[in-house]
Amino acid sequence: MTQSRTVTEIADYLGGTVRGDGEIRISGLGTLETAGPDTLTFLANPKYASKVAETSAGAVLMAPGGEGYGRTVIEVANPYLGFAKLLALFYTAPHEPLGVLPAAIVDSTAALGTDVTVYPGACIGKNVVVGERTVIYPGAVLYDNVTIGDDCIIHANAVIRERCRLGNRCIIQPGAVIGSDGFGYAPDGTGYFRIPQIGIVVLDDDVEIGANSCIDRAAVEVTRIRRGTKLDNLVQIAHNCEIGEDCMIVSQVGISGSAKIGNHVTLAGQVGVAGHLTIGDNVLVGAQSGVPGSLPANAAYSGTPTMPHKEWLRSSMIMPRLPEMRKTVSSLEKRIAGLEATLKLTAKEN
Repeated sequence: MTQSRTVTEIADYLGGTVRGDGEIRISGLGTLETAGPDTLTFLANPKYASKVAETSAGAVLMAPGGEGYGRTVIEVANPYLGFAKLLALFYTAPHEPLGVLPAAIVDSTAALGTDVTVYPGACIGKNVVVGERTVIYPGAVLYDNVTIGDDCIIHANAVIRERCRLGNRCIIQPGAVIGSDGFGYAPDGTGYFRIPQIGIVVLDDDVEIGANSCIDRAAVEVTRIRRGTKLDNLVQIAHNCEIGEDCMIVSQVGISGSAKIGNHVTLAGQVGVAGHLTIGDNVLVGAQSGVPGSLPANAAYSGTPTMPHKEWLRSSMIMPRLPEMRKTVSSLEKRIAGLEATLKLTAKEN
């Protein structure tokens, strides 16, 4: 953890404004409930504003104009983002470069940049290129001809298959597999012939891949994830997919082959996306939705099959009432049948 800082120093770091005592020293961060006098907390949701009056924190990070209840306040436009930046400032220390440690396996043809760390048990193949200040943890495997950029972190037991390329500042969490074979088989009448997957995976700068996620190499060309996109744990990206910039792909999402995802797309947990479709920019798909066809940009969708989110909300409200509605329809059918029988009898008598 970094040394303590005054409230004024923290406000300057965030580009914020102090209300109260700027000389209070802050040595850590905490929640509204647990923070102490030398601790800073934050208020991101106004519905919890009353807790500011009860907190023991030395200072509170909040949006401009909020009620401070006599506390020292740092005003910033986005308190949640500000708190995230402070977590990095207070608790994330730069990695001390250690070089290639004993019991790491590094092929003689590999080219490692300056200040790289390769931990015991990591394996680096032929003609691999690793950028400056990159850290490769125990059990990670880089196949032949892999290229890794600067300031990357390859966590334990991650696998990066042959010829795949990572940009700068990529983070690969434990157990992730980059460049596994795509699921490609041709029926031969009685079984299936395995189609060689000869393409690669390319991750652009600042991409993060969650633990035990799998990104398949392209059948022929490139599976690509563009700058700034973040994948949660247990995500499957199939071969030849193209994922745009600054997307958020949440846990257990599965994207089928050759799908194209635009920029700033959010796929919530357990969304399933069919292959060979396009999702436009700035789309949000709700949890457990099934996407069978392309989705236009700048909208929110939910359900299986997906529909505009507001329509799905109306449909969801109807679902619990279906048993009652079925009884009502059945009763109405019987009444209509009775009325029809009465009308026929009256017609005969006339």
